[in-house]
Amino acid sequence: MLETIHLYHTNDLHSHFTYWPRIQKLLTERKKWHEDTGDSCYIFDIGDFIDRSHIYSEATLGKGNIQLLNDALYDAITIGNNEGITLSKANLNELYNDAKFDVIVGNLKTENKIPDWAKPYRIYKTANGTKIGVIAATAEFRTYYEPLGWTIEDPLPVLQEIATEIHPLVDILLCMSHLGIHMDEQLAVLCPEIDVIFGSHTHHVLHEGKLVGNTLLTGGGKFGFFVGHTQIQFDENKKCIVDKKTELYRTSDMTPILDEEQFNHILIEKGKALLNHPVFEANHYLNKEWYHHSALSRFFAKGLLQFSKADCALFNAGIFLRDLPKGKVTAYDVHQCLPHPINACVITLTGKELKEVLKIAEQSLDWPRTELKGLGFRGVVLGKILTYGCSINSNGELIVNGKKALESQAYNLVTLDMFTFGYFFPQFKNLSKTYLLPQFLRDILISYGQIYNKSNKS
Repeated sequence: MLETIHLYHTNDLHSHFTYWPRIQKLLTERKKWHEDTGDSCYIFDIGDFIDRSHIYSEATLGKGNIQLLNDALYDAITIGNNEGITLSKANLNELYNDAKFDVIVGNLKTENKIPDWAKPYRIYKTANGTKIGVIAATAEFRTYYEPLGWTIEDPLPVLQEIATEIHPLVDILLCMSHLGIHMDEQLAVLCPEIDVIFGSHTHHVLHEGKLVGNTLLTGGGKFGFFVGHTQIQFDENKKCIVDKKTELYRTSDMTPILDEEQFNHILIEKGKALLNHPVFEANHYLNKEWYHHSALSRFFAKGLLQFSKADCALFNAGIFLRDLPKGKVTAYDVHQCLPHPINACVITLTGKELKEVLKIAEQSLDWPRTELKGLGFRGVVLGKILTYGCSINSNGELIVNGKKALESQAYNLVTLDMFTFGYFFPQFKNLSKTYLLPQFLRDILISYGQIYNKSNKS
């Protein structure tokens, strides 16, 4: 006798809710439909469902997203880097308090054990008695997880170990992987007992999946553009899979839901209301400029330098998306100005190395109008690279805080974490650095605004 098992999966939604009403309708209706016909159905999310650049996710610290997953009847999820490293440890520990689904992740630990809100694996049993093992892992962003108080382990050995442990106990073995397509391919070779790897993180699109050996890989892109549907035919007598296939449903092709265009607007208004409280008061209008210095960039630079205790600062003008008003500045205003999940980072480098960095910034004339994607950036263009406390004078000398710098002397430069990955400044990858977590750029700005208010009153 053949049993049909339906597996629906989403990944990397990043709080893009444009098509969420369609996705929820599809998932809830299909689950009822399959179960009414006697088939088993499970719904998974493979991470990065939350993105704090969306005002609703920011205002609820992701808990509003969890309610959406509950409403869509998800059975299990794993965490992506947006869940894992854009929330403080305390906030992540509370995120899933009201979840009606399992959170599975094998390579995140605290005090040498999986956190209380997660499981290293889960074994589901279909109505026909077929046992389905589900394992999961998330990307190993060690430089972020460890300062937040987490231990993040190399995912491939962890998954191999868990798979070896539970494979004899199950009929089907599935993996939710927030690791990216290349690691999924490695995992399929290292751990061929896995039947299906549900992929994410690199936003890859595999319309009909990809076979590596006998392991089926999936990938559903990003932002809710697709919903994945994987079907497994299981022979109950022979206790083996006889067929498996996957496909993607394009959400833009689905039948529109009544008033669906209002859904995201309602969430935005809810988030705005929650963040519509003053966080500091500006005594003058703080304008943004993308191609040169501005009142806002100077104000932010002072806060960044005070927060980091660095000698000098470097950041791009394109991070500021809105001006800040004179008078009361709300948490909503600051979020709209700096929606990025970007942290500050202090890099220690010599005067000679700092001078080379400034030369790169000055000579890269095409950077300001570059439309940057990824690296946590949520802006439009990169904008001019701005420096504060350091410059090269007309004689070609490096000046740090008004004094000629020494080539061999060490200086601390505070910059944005997105510049430390080596794309713009390759030398940053190998230099000593300290990430300032968990504060985002907007938190640093708010903190300085509050200090500024207190100093003006005293």
